[in-house]
Amino acid sequence: MNKDVIIALDFKNKDEALNFLKQFKSSVYVKIGMELYYSEGPNIIKEIKALNHKIFLDLKLHDIPNTVASAMRVLKNLDVDIVNVHCAGGIKMMKAAKEVFKDTNTKVIAVTQLTSTSQEMLTNELLIKEDINDVIVNYARLAYEAGLDGVVCSPLEAKIIHNNINKDFLTICPGIRYESGKDDQVRITTPSKAKELTCDYIVVGRPITKANDSLAMYKQIKKEFI
Repeated sequence: MNKDVIIALDFKNKDEALNFLKQFKSSVYVKIGMELYYSEGPNIIKEIKALNHKIFLDLKLHDIPNTVASAMRVLKNLDVDIVNVHCAGGIKMMKAAKEVFKDTNTKVIAVTQLTSTSQEMLTNELLIKEDINDVIVNYARLAYEAGLDGVVCSPLEAKIIHNNINKDFLTICPGIRYESGKDDQVRITTPSKAKELTCDYIVVGRPITKANDSLAMYKQIKKEFI
């Protein structure tokens, strides 16, 4: 299974994102999330693809199956490498999303639980009483049954998912931090530990984008992970 580091382009606008990418002379994998996409629209996808970078479009669709399918048909025209939905939308919704991309090379994945979700939040706010690992594995199993290519999970759950579902079921893992930079994520680990935990892809934003030397930090993280 190929591994890679995906850089989260969590910038406010196109100029910031494209200026950042000038540091990278060869193709890299990037994540475009809500902030940048909602700021710039689909044209930002086309401009970054023109630079020969791979794209994970992270919009986390979650709605009734028909609405998600309709939205996915629009996103299909962008020819991105990965798109995602929320597992909480259920099997029918996930199947509807996957059906749109059945004849393409785009991978469709689903979010299990955000890396900002703690057991306390899950229990007291969402009223889900089960252990967070059990919830995440169950969500991943639903995504697998729906025919999706993988899930978004914290690196702490990647090995559990591979052991309980399928070793080839992709785990795309944000929550990569060094101890000095936890930010707002609670289920986190380092790049080298993520490798031990069998993550397939890691998604790294601020540790790279806020570094004094972003290119050097990217190379360091990639060396530790791959």
